[in-house]
Amino acid sequence: MEVFYFQYQQNQVYQSYCDLLKGKGFRPKDLDEIPFLPVSFFKSHKIQSYNAASSTVYKSSATTGSIQSKHYILDQHFYLHNALKTFEAHYGDIKGWTIFALLPGYIERGDSSLIDMVQYFIDASQNMNSGFYLNEFDQLLHNIQFCKSSGKKLLLIGVSFALLQLADRAPDLSDVIVMETGGMKGKGKELPKKAFHNVLKNAFNVPFIHSEYGMTELQAQAYSKGNGLFLPTDTMKIKIKELTDPLHPVPNGKSGVINVIDLINVDTCSFIETQDLGILHSSGNFELLGRVDAAEIRGCNLLVADL
Repeated sequence: MEVFYFQYQQNQVYQSYCDLLKGKGFRPKDLDEIPFLPVSFFKSHKIQSYNAASSTVYKSSATTGSIQSKHYILDQHFYLHNALKTFEAHYGDIKGWTIFALLPGYIERGDSSLIDMVQYFIDASQNMNSGFYLNEFDQLLHNIQFCKSSGKKLLLIGVSFALLQLADRAPDLSDVIVMETGGMKGKGKELPKKAFHNVLKNAFNVPFIHSEYGMTELQAQAYSKGNGLFLPTDTMKIKIKELTDPLHPVPNGKSGVINVIDLINVDTCSFIETQDLGILHSSGNFELLGRVDAAEIRGCNLLVADL
C-alpha cells in the first residue's frame, strides 16, 4: 500500500489512469481495489516514478511494424542483484551451475533485460564454461557433453523457438535442466504450453521442462520446475482479474488475466496488468495458459487514448 501511494503521487501517468477509473484522490481500502496499469502503456508512455537525468532503457522484442515497450530502469544493479537472488532462492548458489544460454532474437540486440540478466548469472557463476550461443547447435551440444562430468549442475536456458530447433536433433539432455522462456517471437506457431513441453521432454529425454516467467515491463521473475506451475518470488504477488472486467478479481482456481504486483518495480509501476491468461491456486502457485486475444484493445487499455 505504501508503494501504491508513492507511485500514485510520483507517477503522473499512473495517477491519471487511477483518477480516470476511480476519481481524483482515490484511497484504496485493500489490494483488490488498486488499479493495475495495462502493460501496453509502456509502449505509448514513459512510465516513471522518479526524476533522473539518465537510466537504463530496456526494450521488448517486437515483430515487424509493432511498437516496442520501453522500461526505464533507474538502478540496473538493483534489478540484476534481485534477479540473481530470485534465481538462487529457487535453484541454489549460482556458483554451482554451468549456464548455456540459447537466446537468438535477444542476443543480437543491445537493449534486452533478459540478456543482461543471463549475462549477470554467467558472470556470477565464475565458470569459464558458461556462455551464450546463437545458432551454434553443434558446439552447444559438444560443450554440454564435455561439462557433464564437471560436477556442476547444467542449465540450458533457451527461447522457445530455438529450443524447438534444437529438439529436431533429439539430443539426450537427461542430465541437464532445460528452461524455456520468451515464446516463439513470430518464428513459428505458438503451441499450447503443455503440448510444447511434451515435444521438448520427448526430444531431450528429460522428465520436466522448467520455465522462467518475466517480461520487459517487470523486474521480478517467477520460475516453474515443471507441470506448468510457477512460484512467485517474495517480492511478487499474482492477482487474477476477469477477462471482460479488469477491475473484478477472479477466485482461486478460475482462469483470468494475470495481474502482477512487482515491488522491485518501485521506480516505475508495481501494479501491472499483463496480456497473459492464467490461474492462481490457493498454494500461491499460478499457471500460465497463454496470451489474451486482441489484447491491444481489451478493457481498460482503451483508456490509453485519454491519457
